[in-house]
Amino acid sequence: MLPTISAGLVVLLVLALLVIVVLARTVRIIPQARAGIVERFGKYRTTLKPGLNIVVPVVDQVRYVIDMREQVVSFPPQPVITEDNLVVSIDTVIYFQVTDPVAATYEIANYISAVEQLTMTTLRNIVGGMDLEQTLTSREDINRGLSGVLDEATGRWGIRVGRVEIKGIDPPPSIKDSMEKQMRADRDKRAVILTAEGQRQSQILTAEGQKQAAILTAEGEREARILSAQGEREAQILKAQGEGQAIKTVFEAIHEGQPDQSLLAYQYLQMMPKLAEGSANKVWIVPSEIGRALEGLGSSIDEIKGIPRSTGGTRKRTTAPESPATTDAALTEAQSAVARAIAEAESAGQHTAPPAAE
Repeated sequence: MLPTISAGLVVLLVLALLVIVVLARTVRIIPQARAGIVERFGKYRTTLKPGLNIVVPVVDQVRYVIDMREQVVSFPPQPVITEDNLVVSIDTVIYFQVTDPVAATYEIANYISAVEQLTMTTLRNIVGGMDLEQTLTSREDINRGLSGVLDEATGRWGIRVGRVEIKGIDPPPSIKDSMEKQMRADRDKRAVILTAEGQRQSQILTAEGQKQAAILTAEGEREARILSAQGEREAQILKAQGEGQAIKTVFEAIHEGQPDQSLLAYQYLQMMPKLAEGSANKVWIVPSEIGRALEGLGSSIDEIKGIPRSTGGTRKRTTAPESPATTDAALTEAQSAVARAIAEAESAGQHTAPPAAE
């Protein structure tokens, strides 16, 4: 009885294990952004999508699981010969994505290696038609050329090349030294040019400042001289007018006052002390006939000037009338003359101004 039970239990265990294995081979879970390639008896049957999938155990097999995400592959530096026979080392990075997992599986054995080799050959063709300077300055053109050729060639493999980037272009060490020397010489040249330009601008500004200062100084001196001449002229005009008015007033007062010999003798006596104040007058001798002399002087003046010995009637004091119209007219004339002199001086200063320094 025991052997029979043991044999049945073993059979049950085997059947349970077989069921577990069959279920495990039947249910397949595909991760997100992946695609499973199913083969039946070695032939492509279907493509499994992400999630839970049921396949026929033993008959169907999931041969490949393809990553459908965009991938980034960096290739090692590759030597490339330029048009001017210089060897440069170029690093490239490729961004691609599998769009058809069936074509990527059965159209090419290793699509990553194929993309790498195609990139290197295309890069040599593009750079081979450029010199070193164009290679260093035309990265965008190289990237566009690589992207176009790779996208067209890898389309039948079920791969889409997004873009190709040039990581670095390294020329030979001797070319690097030459380029550094050239760059250093260019920087030194620009520094010398900028320094010379700065000194030139400084000298120009200094000359302009000196010129403006000289012009302002000359204009100030000219205006000062003009104002001084104007003041002196007006002072002389006013002085002459005052003296003329004083003489006229005295003359009118003398004639209107009707002086006689006694008044003239009195004025003569008042002038004698002033005559004695001179430095050359040391001794004065007064004659005993001073009265007769004064009478003779009065008669002589009377005969010459027509002054009578005595006048009748009342005497009156007269004051000199002011003539503001005459004074204002003279001042107006003086100011007009000064204005004309100022205009002539400014015109002369403009004609003789020094030219601006460059």
